[in-house]
Amino acid sequence: MKWFLILWAGPIALLGSWYSLSYYDMSFGIFMLTRQAHDLVFQIYGNVLGIPPETIPPLVMRAIAVDSLIVFALIGFRKRKAIAAWWCGRQSSTEVPSLPRADSLSSAP
Repeated sequence: MKWFLILWAGPIALLGSWYSLSYYDMSFGIFMLTRQAHDLVFQIYGNVLGIPPETIPPLVMRAIAVDSLIVFALIGFRKRKAIAAWWCGRQSSTEVPSLPRADSLSSAP
């Protein structure tokens, strides 16, 4: 499960860091991190897909959200017994403590 999460989060982190660095043109001397390369990549993807380049980032974010929901659903399904035990333990231990009455409060200086 650990490798599954690493292989899921690694590409998302790499894509997110490339997107944010190239969007704000923080190139550190690397061409792939320039805004020019950013626009070129999305222009190429737009031409290949036949859609305007500015519509690609929202589509990628939606795909990441759907994939994340699927990954968390799989994790929840695999750990459903532990989650159920945690939930039952949490429900049974949520007793409301009785609050002190006004006449029994101490009169601290």
